[in-house]
Amino acid sequence: MTISDAVITKLKSICDEKKITINRLAGLCGITQSTLENIVSGNSKNPKLSTIIRICHGLNISLYEFFSDPVFSNIDRDDY
Repeated sequence: MTISDAVITKLKSICDEKKITINRLAGLCGITQSTLENIVSGNSKNPKLSTIIRICHGLNISLYEFFSDPVFSNIDRDDY
């Protein structure tokens, strides 16, 4: 799994868990809907850490909480 795939999986999981749409998540995080949609659709292969931090801030979770998900434990070494 690539880092991008893991971020997509995590974001979709968060939306499912909180029962919110990508559009609502974007609003909570103060980022544009198109930015978040590009990440989730895989068009943005390398989302900036600052964007992930804004997502975490909007969700009131730490960066550690975001990346401590098991989905990040199987990242392909060739991806970084």
